[in-house]
Amino acid sequence: MTDLHATRAQLEQGRTSAAAELDRALGAARSPACAHAFVSLAPDRARAEAGRGAALPLAGLAVSVKDLFDVAGERTAAGSVALDDAPPARQDCPAVARLRAAGAAIVGRTNMSEFAFSGVGTNPHFGTPANPADPATPRIPGGSSSGAAVSVAAGAAFIGLGSDTGGSIRIPAALCGIVGFKNTARLTPLEGALPLSTTLDTVCAMTRSVRDAILAHEVLAARRVQLAGKPLSSARFAVARTQMLDGMDLPVARAFEDALRTLRAAGARIEEIALDAIQDLGTIQSTGGFSAAESYAWHRRLLAERGERYDPRVRFRIERGATMKAWEYLDLHRARTDWIARVGQALDGFDAVLSPTVPLVAPPIADVAPGAERDEAFFRANALLLRNTSVVNMLDGCALSLPCHRAGSLPVGLMLWHGALHDDALLDLGLAVEAALAPARGE
Repeated sequence: MTDLHATRAQLEQGRTSAAAELDRALGAARSPACAHAFVSLAPDRARAEAGRGAALPLAGLAVSVKDLFDVAGERTAAGSVALDDAPPARQDCPAVARLRAAGAAIVGRTNMSEFAFSGVGTNPHFGTPANPADPATPRIPGGSSSGAAVSVAAGAAFIGLGSDTGGSIRIPAALCGIVGFKNTARLTPLEGALPLSTTLDTVCAMTRSVRDAILAHEVLAARRVQLAGKPLSSARFAVARTQMLDGMDLPVARAFEDALRTLRAAGARIEEIALDAIQDLGTIQSTGGFSAAESYAWHRRLLAERGERYDPRVRFRIERGATMKAWEYLDLHRARTDWIARVGQALDGFDAVLSPTVPLVAPPIADVAPGAERDEAFFRANALLLRNTSVVNMLDGCALSLPCHRAGSLPVGLMLWHGALHDDALLDLGLAVEAALAPARGE
């Protein structure tokens, strides 16, 4: 499947047209591969935008928008039925406005975990989109940006706009075999996106390649990424032993070791480090963490009025935030600031850390589908999916997940990550890592 850059080159050569590409995208969006991926489609609007955007960076090509973001004239429901009578948005949020201004054809709103509160991607109200990587067994897409990932992986969008609070871009990217970039949170605007955690939320996107991830970030952040072209032979990577490598599925362990072997063969220096500070996160977040407290602050009135309409699994986690005391919340901020400083010191001198994005391949939907009898399996999978990625959000860092599995295998993600404002260097190295891994992936 071609990426946006390759398709834009075909447009410039006259080998295709924006209208033809949009028809392909809409066909994919309506296909069985995208069942439950979209909560709404807007073909007429997208066709008008495709016609106007040909000379712009996104060239009138298809982009999907997570049901978390305000789009003028549309209701922002965040994957819930509790907001089914909310008024339509008066204007595009900044992220959507920037995509439009760059020439995006916005094909529709994508499904998601209700209120973005899950790394699994199930939704009892609108169905769960199946992971396109395995046509034989319906598997989870990952969440919370579930529909966004499926839209990109199935060919319905070149860019899937989403959000990442604990891994909601990188988890579905890893499980669906595409690229997900979580930038430093402060670089992209949060206005007009329904919040989960005002401290941790990040507006970002999934794409089919690292170079498309760079373009998407440049549009969303309204800035140019500075690429140095650093070769892998000059790169120094850390591999964090603590927690990040625990309990890996065998396919994940094999793909991760193969990736490290490939990068070492390309000249990269890779050193194992303990990074014991990761173990402190359990204590730091023992009172519930930012997401529960900050989401409860937003949801408390809606819960009182319409709590019975929430996914019970989501309601349970939001209501945990009601018990956090003000002093505990302030202590959490202070502890995080200290923890960030300690991790930053441990990572000094490394270009990035390499970790499996998630320690497991996508489990079958049937194992974790909505239902009290599957709650234990759901929460176990959710904790594992969020375990590695959420470290970066607490670090206020940036991270890139890119596929590292061999062709024909279930997708596995390799995560490159570092602290705040290492975005450009990380994306620069991401291009080199992606190129090095391509032959093993049959690309």
